[in-house]
Amino acid sequence: MKKFIAGVVVGFVLSCAGVFAAPSFDHNGAYWNRLNPSAKDGYVDGYSDAMQVSVGKLNVLTTAADLFHWKGGDRIIHQLAHELAMSELKPAEAVKRLDALYANRKYSELDLGTALQVLAIDSTNQDAAHASQQK
Repeated sequence: MKKFIAGVVVGFVLSCAGVFAAPSFDHNGAYWNRLNPSAKDGYVDGYSDAMQVSVGKLNVLTTAADLFHWKGGDRIIHQLAHELAMSELKPAEAVKRLDALYANRKYSELDLGTALQVLAIDSTNQDAAHASQQK
């Protein structure tokens, strides 16, 4: 029994040491500013693809909401799909706006995923405001 406990303790200590020694991957403004233009385009394209896959997965949630008679589920799922979709924000525009955002040192700690979501929502709001001004 003592050997087992000693093995667990040694394993725990080694796993903790491995976690602290592993490099961290903070995808924030400092990371964004180190990327070259083609890497920035690739990052935004990959993020957009991932969001499209996530929106596709919401179909399963919609089916479950119908099956379990979830009141208000359609409204919530529609809002979530709208927030995940980046179709309104073109990749070149996203790169340009992220460059402008991260040029301000105040936003350098903002996570890239969060920044892209804010830009996508902001672009939707700007499109709606522009459409209402034209009427």
